Amino acid sequence: MTTMTPLIEQRADPFIHRHEDGFYYFTASVPEYDRLELRRAPSVEALAEATPVSVWHKPDSGPLSELIWAPELHHHDGRWYLYFAAAPSREIRDGLFQHRMYVISTEAADPLTGTWSAPTRIETGIDSFCLDATTFDHDGTLYYLWAQKSPEIPGNSNLYIAPMRTPETLAAAPVRLSIPEFEWETRGFSVNEGPAVLCRHGRVFLTYSASATDENYCMGMLWADAGADLLDPTSWTKSPVPVFVSDPPNALFGPGHNSFTVAEDGQTDLLVYHARTYTEIEGDPLWDPNRHTYVKRIHWDADGFPLFGRPSSHD
Repeated sequence: MTTMTPLIEQRADPFIHRHEDGFYYFTASVPEYDRLELRRAPSVEALAEATPVSVWHKPDSGPLSELIWAPELHHHDGRWYLYFAAAPSREIRDGLFQHRMYVISTEAADPLTGTWSAPTRIETGIDSFCLDATTFDHDGTLYYLWAQKSPEIPGNSNLYIAPMRTPETLAAAPVRLSIPEFEWETRGFSVNEGPAVLCRHGRVFLTYSASATDENYCMGMLWADAGADLLDPTSWTKSPVPVFVSDPPNALFGPGHNSFTVAEDGQTDLLVYHARTYTEIEGDPLWDPNRHTYVKRIHWDADGFPLFGRPSSHD
């Protein structure tokens, strides 16, 4: 049996941003779900030993006082933005937590030492469970991409996209791109969440995670032509099969909630994701802290589509 060493232990929903200053910035959900944490290093590997810095801590009460989930660090127009989700309590209503999406920002050059703004809620026009926001620039437009519950659709969450007027506000109503519809998207829970975007070879690739957060967790993918209208759902094609799944022979389970970065050579695309090394979880998988951060190289097929391989392989 081969095993793959995690980059960082006990960090779920990992996100790595390579900035124009040459440094890599890392953030993720911490097991306590109580803060936003950043670390920085000159290489991906060095992030493992970098000192974490807590840049925001949840208040004791109020709408952001529990379950701080899935932060992402982005840089737009000279300012840093940390997008995340938070809930007012740990209460489950109608089978779901009560998360909404927020952002904090700083104009400091160094986000680890800067003064961050108070949180602003990202309003989508749908007042329901929502989380896992990411942003990306494409052809001069900044897009917001996230997971949200629709009152009309069974299941936990669907994927939505909208253009942004500013990095804190949407410019149009949400457009739904994907719902859990295949068997592998509905194991345990009907889930599409954790979207991430990679623009390569004339296409926009959108990966996401599906099913419950145990060994059934896996990655799916949609794609659109780079010149297509990304706000038109018909521009997107959805893979009928998952693109990254558990590897039982090598004991890596539930790979997902990924992001993308690039190696120090500026050419090699990297997949960043979390996974567990066992399936025997006591209680709700949400409270098991051992989702670790892994990084592996992405290969490309002759048609320009990503090949993610197996979680147990670096290549």
